[in-house]
Amino acid sequence: MAAAAGGVYLLTHVRLAGEPVGVAFAFANAVLFTAYIVLAHRLSRRPGLGGVQGLGAAMLLAFVFVFPVGLGEAAPAFTDPIALAAGVGVGLASSVIPYVFDQLAMARLPRATYALFVALLPATATAIGVVVLHQLPSAVDLAGIALVMLGVALHRSEERHDRAHDELRRSRASLQT
Repeated sequence: MAAAAGGVYLLTHVRLAGEPVGVAFAFANAVLFTAYIVLAHRLSRRPGLGGVQGLGAAMLLAFVFVFPVGLGEAAPAFTDPIALAAGVGVGLASSVIPYVFDQLAMARLPRATYALFVALLPATATAIGVVVLHQLPSAVDLAGIALVMLGVALHRSEERHDRAHDELRRSRASLQT
C-alpha cells in the first residue's frame, strides 16, 4: 500500500501548500472516495439491490440532488441537439460505463484488491497522455508509475501467499481428522 500511495503522490504532484480551501477539498475528496469504495463494495455483494441495480438507484438519487443545482446553467443546452448528444456521450463515457465496470469488479474482487487497482488510474492516465496527447512523462512520473505497479504486484503476491497458506492449513486440518 505504501508503494502505491507513494507512486500516486509522485504522479499527481500533490503539494500541501497553497490554498487551504483547496487542500481541504482534496482531503474531502479522498474521504468521500474511500467511503464510495467501502459502500459500493458492500452494495455490489448484496443480493437484491446489489451491483448494477444499486448503481442505477444511486445515480437516480444523485440526479435528483444535483439537477436543481445545475438546471439554470444547463437550460440553454436542452434546445441544442449537439450539446444534448455531447452531454449523453460524456455521461455514458464518464459515469455509466466506468461505474458499471466498478460494480462488476467490486462484486468479484476483495475490497483491498479493488482499491489498489484504483491506484493504477494515474498510471493509466499517463499512458493515455502519451498515446493520445503526445505528453511524455518525466522521470518522476515514471518512478510514480513503477511504484504503483510495485504496490499492486506486492499486494497480489501477498494475497496469493495468504490463500496458499489458508489452503495448506485446511488440508492439514482435514488430514488430522
